[in-house]
Amino acid sequence: MLPTTTDMGVKKRMKREEIKVAVIDGQGGGVGRALVEHIKRAYPDLHVRALGTNSAATAVMMRAGANDGATGENAIVYNASRMQVILGPIAILVGNGLLGELTPAMAAAVGGSDAVKILLPSQRCSIRLAVGPLQPMQVYLEKAIRQLGEELQRLTG
Repeated sequence: MLPTTTDMGVKKRMKREEIKVAVIDGQGGGVGRALVEHIKRAYPDLHVRALGTNSAATAVMMRAGANDGATGENAIVYNASRMQVILGPIAILVGNGLLGELTPAMAAAVGGSDAVKILLPSQRCSIRLAVGPLQPMQVYLEKAIRQLGEELQRLTG
């Protein structure tokens, strides 16, 4: 159950500073870096946690402005259930995604999390979405930030 609901099922509003957002990425961390930069530009006070499948990806996201970060399977499994929003490439839902960097346990933790997942399509992970023609990554980044804004409004509003 998301922290926006009490045990009695009554919704409570969250303060912006209570909201935790995770950006998950692997390999070189390029998608994660772009997400962190866009998030911090639009919502500078929002807490963003960088979760990398490897230390290089985590470091790139930290340099992009993430508030804190952690690396590896346990970090992703542990944090997935503690976030209100998770962003990353769609491959974070697939065991052995990101060229095998994302373990089945990581994918299960992300997929099983109550957090809202805002995912970017990728041609590299053999998943095709029936949502129209392929767009440049910048278009997907802008849509992701718009969707994050809608989710923040829902959580705080």
